[in-house]
Amino acid sequence: MVHVYNCHPYASQQIVQVEQEPGLVCCGGGALFVVTIGGCKVEAYNLDQEGCPLICRFATMGNVRSILHSNIGDYLVTIEEKNSATYLRAYTNWRYQAEEKARVGVRLLGHLLRGASQRGGVQMEIIEIPLSERPVAVACCPVTGDLLVGCDKTLVLFTLRRQNHPNMSQHNIQAPSNTQQSSSQNPDQTSNHNFLDFERSVILHLPATKPVQVALCAGYVAVQTDLEVLVLKLEANYKQNELELEESSEEPKDDVTEDQADFLILPRHQELLGERAKDCDIPVSIEKAGLEERGQNTFSYVLFRRFTPDYLQGCSVEETHLHSLKLQPLFTSCQSPVEEPTCVFCFFSLPTTGYLYSLKGGVELISIYQYPEKVLEAVLTDHLLHVITQNALQCFTVRCAAVAARFEDPYIDTTMRACPPSSLEVCALRMQLFIGLRSLCVCGCHVILLSTADTETPEETERNAQRRGLMLKEHTVLTGIFLAVGIDPTTTPALESLLSRPLLSRKWTMSSPKETSAVGHGWNLYVVDTVPLLTLYQEMVEYSQQYAQNNQQAQSLWHLLSEAHLLLRAALLRPSQVQHCRSNGGAADVRSEGQVAIQTDRLKMEEAFRENCAQLGDCFSKGNQRHCHQALPYYRMSGLAVTEVMARNRPLSRTSHTYGPGFLFYLKHYLLEETDQHLSQEAADEVIDILSQSEPSQLISVCASPTMKNVNPTRTLRILQHLEDSAGVSVAMTITMATLLLRLDDLPQYTQLMERHAEMVFVYGFIEEPRLLLHGGGGGQHTNICPTALTRQMAKSQPGLLVAAMVGLHENNKVQLEQVDHMFQVLGCENSLQVDFWEAMLMASSQEAVIQELLFRLSSVYIDRLMHTSTDKHVPAPPARKSLKSADDLINSCSHYGALYPWLTVLCPPYSTGFQHQEALHKMQSLLCGPSLSVGSVTPLLESLSDKTLWGFSLHLLCATRKGQYDTSIEELLDQCPQAIIAYANHHLQDEYMDLWWQKLLPELCNRTRSASDNSILLAALKETLVVVAMETSPTQFLELIPDDGTASYFLPHLLTCSQKHLLA
Repeated sequence: MVHVYNCHPYASQQIVQVEQEPGLVCCGGGALFVVTIGGCKVEAYNLDQEGCPLICRFATMGNVRSILHSNIGDYLVTIEEKNSATYLRAYTNWRYQAEEKARVGVRLLGHLLRGASQRGGVQMEIIEIPLSERPVAVACCPVTGDLLVGCDKTLVLFTLRRQNHPNMSQHNIQAPSNTQQSSSQNPDQTSNHNFLDFERSVILHLPATKPVQVALCAGYVAVQTDLEVLVLKLEANYKQNELELEESSEEPKDDVTEDQADFLILPRHQELLGERAKDCDIPVSIEKAGLEERGQNTFSYVLFRRFTPDYLQGCSVEETHLHSLKLQPLFTSCQSPVEEPTCVFCFFSLPTTGYLYSLKGGVELISIYQYPEKVLEAVLTDHLLHVITQNALQCFTVRCAAVAARFEDPYIDTTMRACPPSSLEVCALRMQLFIGLRSLCVCGCHVILLSTADTETPEETERNAQRRGLMLKEHTVLTGIFLAVGIDPTTTPALESLLSRPLLSRKWTMSSPKETSAVGHGWNLYVVDTVPLLTLYQEMVEYSQQYAQNNQQAQSLWHLLSEAHLLLRAALLRPSQVQHCRSNGGAADVRSEGQVAIQTDRLKMEEAFRENCAQLGDCFSKGNQRHCHQALPYYRMSGLAVTEVMARNRPLSRTSHTYGPGFLFYLKHYLLEETDQHLSQEAADEVIDILSQSEPSQLISVCASPTMKNVNPTRTLRILQHLEDSAGVSVAMTITMATLLLRLDDLPQYTQLMERHAEMVFVYGFIEEPRLLLHGGGGGQHTNICPTALTRQMAKSQPGLLVAAMVGLHENNKVQLEQVDHMFQVLGCENSLQVDFWEAMLMASSQEAVIQELLFRLSSVYIDRLMHTSTDKHVPAPPARKSLKSADDLINSCSHYGALYPWLTVLCPPYSTGFQHQEALHKMQSLLCGPSLSVGSVTPLLESLSDKTLWGFSLHLLCATRKGQYDTSIEELLDQCPQAIIAYANHHLQDEYMDLWWQKLLPELCNRTRSASDNSILLAALKETLVVVAMETSPTQFLELIPDDGTASYFLPHLLTCSQKHLLA
């Protein structure tokens, strides 16, 4: 479907004062080229000046049958005929003819002129390009300036090069078109004498194809026949590997038999995109023709489209053929000049239908243009498609900007940014009537039209008469056939319509470009200027108000605003220097004035773009449920504050309180965002009113938003109480109401609400709405969060609930560990509640990395407390909040805390130190007794603790024991606290370490009692050790263990016990 809007894309028009009747026209580089009726003279006119004054004129070497201008290199290429031969020629430095310099050099491809051109300056050159076949079509690459020539069975690619004098070094020309044009428009600025030349690089063989038109752009090659279009992608393969050829050895078969000689065989309609295009029946082979060794060239099929004449389209078989093939690149402002274009589009057209494809990033059909009448020619630009019929110039919108925007911005089609879809139906703008239009070309903001009136030649008249006679003969034959089988065609309108068409002709003559005729009765060459994009946008906006007055949700309103949006996007995507027609001046002040004007216009377009986004946001905010989410990104791109958006969506009548789903979607997402902006009380109260009327279930989330900080608590509390009475009690509602009561300093009511539910129920409520406790954190793990007033109050009155809530939030991925640490630091609870949180997290977490991090942090805290708290239980400690979990609680409830070894009680008796010191000691000892703490990670922390005290020695001894250093542990324990040695040995010297009783402990005790025979502790330990040794060894072993100087009466009872045990065994 094509929408039609009465907007004016064309502004002023002027008639070019051409002395002789134009035959062919083309344009480029700010110039209009006219081939006069004789076909041997080219005139160039300046399009950028009023009246289009003549730049220069020069003669060609033959009758010009086709002419084309390349912006890159600023050269002309022609197909000429002379003496029944066809030639391909390129005209370079043609602007020097404006200086009345008569010198013209003629040379062959690859042969630079010597003499005058190098001694006396630059002159116009005619480059003869020899070909083995007759050229039928040419195309120039708008990115590199390369030349593609279509012959009867081949496509030949020529690479544009610049020959630098005097070094004659060669390199590819990759400059943008505006740079080439600006340098070529003023010959006096050319001081390095660059000479253009071409090098034959690639030949594509298409034995089954007869090209009618060709196109070239950034490595893409398109060839068009009467009813087929094939697009290939050429790529240079620098690895000298085997060349991948895709060619067919079979020639196309002629399946037309003698019986079918009088009938037309039409191929079936076919569309093959991407990799499927290689399945077409067009064989292609590639041949490298360049002299330099640059690797191999390969190609891939990109697009194939074949059409069958459709009689229902209102065109005869003769008129059904393709035309206007073009490959259109689109650059964006973020690209450097040497980069490939962001997008490449392919356009071609039938008389009644045009097709636009996107080639990069996957081949896709973007738009289908249904013309109201038969189109003779069409030209695609970045933002408009211009077409001509016999009597009208019309333009359609295009979707190139929609495709390019998605290539450039990955956030398109998200909640951040939006753009109308590339599949949006196209629209036709107001047409402009002319008489007898024949050709069309476009240069920037100029549309050039050639019109001729009453130009039918006698040959055409005779040909039309022959055609009518043939159609009458076919009608008579077919009518006789139907009457012979008893069918009267005159009684059936469908059959009569069928017989009115030429069906039996086996051949038809394709419409080719008409030759200019000397018998024409009138002609005109028009230059029609398109209106600036900003002006066209403003007209579209004014036009859209007609729909807005009738229906804010009208489809046409959204469509027209989307068209205006894409116009502005097309202008903003392009580099700014190509948004305006180029001036001829080269002075610095002129350039600065032009830059200021460009910058000013760009600022205006950016402002218009924001205005358009706001209008689209309005459109989607009031639209249907399906597309309501689009209001959010468009309002964001508009830059409007939330209060401005609310004002735009406020109901006009006081009786109506309905809000569109798109506006509600925007409002909810805005309030869910973490932002530093706070609404005023008036705006916040209005938000509460809007949602209480439209979506009461969202009030809790809205009240939790930091944006609503200034909301009236009394009024909001009344609304929530009413909602609670109607919807029932919920924990999130209770917490929200408690928060509002806290703002009113109503602590009794606050306490009553916070005692309504159990602790775990409140935790579930905080998990449902974390912003009741924390604000911020939307930016990820490293974003700081700040506590709410409710969090500060809970830290004072309900610390256990706060810690449990933080654990629940962390375990449900609502907050990160570092963020909770920051919150407790803000609260000033880093030495109390923060440690309680770590201990609670250690009980709840199942992530090994988190567990090890918490163990290390807790070890650091416990050691720090041991060093900075008093060990004297009689000295009063400074008042401090008691930990939520004591050491016994942690040992009983957390598997990472182990039960204290019995010998620790002997080493450090209970109540021997202050309460805080003892709690820290027991927690640290419990971690070392547990299975999870890595001794290697905590050893550096223990280096700061002295082992001269028993509690410090106990920690060092636990670490050594965990490391399996029992020998040194036994020695140190005997030195520091021998009364604990038996408890230590009973607990640790078991199983595989049992032999340490007699190999290490017994000898140590014997040696120590020998020197201190009156030490009762050592003697008691020795006695207990001998009991264990006697039970675990044989009599022989026991005898060997008795020291030589030992008293027999002391060891004899133990030897007797050992012998009795051995006899019983």
